[in-house]
Amino acid sequence: MAKEKNFFGKSKELAKDVGKKVGEKEERKIRARRERDRSVWFGLGMFGLVGWSVAIPTLLGVALGIWLDVRFSSRFSWTLMGLIVGVILGCLNAWFWVKRESEQD
Repeated sequence: MAKEKNFFGKSKELAKDVGKKVGEKEERKIRARRERDRSVWFGLGMFGLVGWSVAIPTLLGVALGIWLDVRFSSRFSWTLMGLIVGVILGCLNAWFWVKRESEQD
């Protein structure tokens, strides 16, 4: 069975493949435009995520430090050490989330 040829001598199958690829690219463009519209909300959500990922470990560190200060008094402030450790862990946690989201883009 002979393939049908168009004006330039190419098969109709090649024309269908090109049409399919153009359609896929157009769908990608449309999806990118939709996601661009959500970028403001995505940015605000990421901002909130980073804030909470730092705040929660910091508050837990302070709470643990206060509890340790009440239970085991020493010349060092457990509350201050808990605050510092909580901030460090929170910053590492936030860095992890931001890095993970930026890799998905």
